[in-house]
This record gives sequence, structure tokens and C-alpha cells, in this order.
Amino acid sequence: MSTVETRIALPTGIWTADAAHSRVEFAVEYMVGTFRGSFSPFQATLDVDETGEAKLSGSTWPNAVKVQDENLEAHLQSPDFFDAERAPEISFESADITRDGDILKIVGELTIKGTAKPVTLAGTISDPITDPYGQERIGVKLVGEVDRTEFGLTWNAPLPTGKPALADDVTISAELYLVKG
Repeated sequence: MSTVETRIALPTGIWTADAAHSRVEFAVEYMVGTFRGSFSPFQATLDVDETGEAKLSGSTWPNAVKVQDENLEAHLQSPDFFDAERAPEISFESADITRDGDILKIVGELTIKGTAKPVTLAGTISDPITDPYGQERIGVKLVGEVDRTEFGLTWNAPLPTGKPALADDVTISAELYLVKG
């Protein structure tokens, strides 16, 4: 029988996302398929104190949104979506992290356009390794879902059928290569 750990069994210290290998992405149903994008650059840190208590925090900027079209990037940065000019930061701060083996559950607060809402992320964590360059690393993969309209991202357009072109539910995911610093 497996028990749930309320403390992350990792060496103490601050683990920072390796930007070259890490990703933060989103996916949302749009008309007939799934639209995907990412944020680059972004920052993420896992801080594990001497008692084993852990806190995950991260941030990015609306003007860091990346999609395959510059005009669409500009629309996503506009007041219709992220409103980069008035709300220049997107942030996440964990409130609780639980671990059961390699399974993680992180409850925290996501802030977009100045609106903070609770979000639960689930995923996996690797055991620490030492890379060929002598740096200690762990890998964290997380996924969660938010309702974009709760953050004021309310743009939509009706299809001829009357259905909205853009779904409200957005899947957010992160694959973090964390380096002990």
C-alpha cells in the first residue's frame, strides 16, 4: 500500500528551470481542432527547505506567448485576451504539494490579467540525477485545466451553427528540467 507524502523527498535547495529544455504550453479547442501555443521565456523555481517543505513558483509575460502566426500573437497580447499592456505578468504560486512515488499533485494560485484563481496541477517528478556536466537535475511534468473566462479572457465568435468558435476550457502543461542552484 502506497502512502501519500506531504513533503517532497528531494535534496534541499533551489531548483530552477533550465530554459533550453523546459516548456510551458497551452491547448484549447478552436473550431474544428486543438489550437496550441507556448510561453517563452518563462521562469520556474522549486524551493525545497531543510524540513522538506516545497514551493513551486513560476511566471511569464503575455508578450512571451508563441504561436505560428505573428498577427495571432498580437491578438493574444491584446485586451481581447491577455492584455499585455495593462497586465504584464502571468504567475503561479503553489499552496500545497503532495507526492506519492513519482506522482505529484500541486494546488496553487494562477494569476492572469490580475485575477487569481485556484488551480490543481497533476503530473510526475523524476528522481534526482547528476548530468554529464556535474549538475543535479530533476524533471517535473504537470498538466491542469482552467476556464479562461474566469480570468477575463472572454473573446469568442459564433460559428454559423451558433456554437462558440473557442472553448472556455484551456489545458495548461509544463515540462520542467530543474537544475539545483
